[in-house]
Amino acid sequence: MHYKLALIGFGNVARSLARLLVRKQGMLKSKYDITFSFTGISTGRHGFAVNPDGLDIQKALEFVESGKSIASLSTIQVEDSFAVIKASSADVMFENSPVNTQTGQPALDHIRTALNLNMHAITANKGPVVHGYRELTALAESKGKKFRFESTVLGGAPVFSVMREAFSLAELTSFKGIFNATTNIILSRMENGESYEDAVKFCQSIGVAETDPTNDVDGWDAAIKVAALVTVLWDTPMTPQEVNPTGIRGISPQMIAKARAEGKRYKLVCSAEKNGDKVEASVSPQLVDSTSSLYGMMNSSTGVTFRTDVILDYSITLSEKPGMQGGPVETAYGLFADFVCVL
Repeated sequence: MHYKLALIGFGNVARSLARLLVRKQGMLKSKYDITFSFTGISTGRHGFAVNPDGLDIQKALEFVESGKSIASLSTIQVEDSFAVIKASSADVMFENSPVNTQTGQPALDHIRTALNLNMHAITANKGPVVHGYRELTALAESKGKKFRFESTVLGGAPVFSVMREAFSLAELTSFKGIFNATTNIILSRMENGESYEDAVKFCQSIGVAETDPTNDVDGWDAAIKVAALVTVLWDTPMTPQEVNPTGIRGISPQMIAKARAEGKRYKLVCSAEKNGDKVEASVSPQLVDSTSSLYGMMNSSTGVTFRTDVILDYSITLSEKPGMQGGPVETAYGLFADFVCVL
């Protein structure tokens, strides 16, 4: 079976996905008889390209990474992302535009458009999950298509799929974890004597923090991930504003040193608990000691522990890799896995 793919957003994650698909194309063919072509690409700064017969993905990667426009690859004139979706004749649309925590747009409308055109929709964007989960899931079901979003929390680690497929009729009572690698790196480096400012600069230098690190250090990235889990796993709509996060700006070197002397350390802890029909969620810096599963999560390590009525504590952890601080490859794998699973 041949699938046409549209990439809406062509940043680090989407480019990593393109490379991963190309690398795995032999296995996709041999194990699942799947072939594919890229028929539409929308970028924020390098133009748009559509060719229903297939774009040259290597040239698209080369052009974007050298700062050139991809428009010359297009056989159809398109001027925005919605035109790319419509003209691409795609079977699967990958939505990876920048996250909007307040409204979920324009990703929300990208996914609506794709589903209405009978495409599967796969995203690493947390906005549409938080702001449109019920609507988009219902729309996908009405079209006989899938809306998937494994990469929105913990990158490529299977979180939603594990709870959806492996915990049949288990009742989730709570979860607790570390969802933001940037703040974990900052706190880990501060524990080793580095200043907050220098730790932030380090994260920016390796590309895990933006020029404006507000979403990370003030807890908003973590909060929208908590909101996504609550929204999906408990089918209880929640926004990051309802989580009302507290970030790490108030953690001083003196506080870090005192905690270390007591055998403790600060972590930006993400948690939620269901009591009756009410879900209480939080993101805040907390002291943890060596008895906590969060204590050993240093640098870019992230993870979550789920508590259910049948299995008390089930943990998923992404451990730091030597010489790596996490990144787009792991997130791209979540998108890739969703692609394989929906077909």
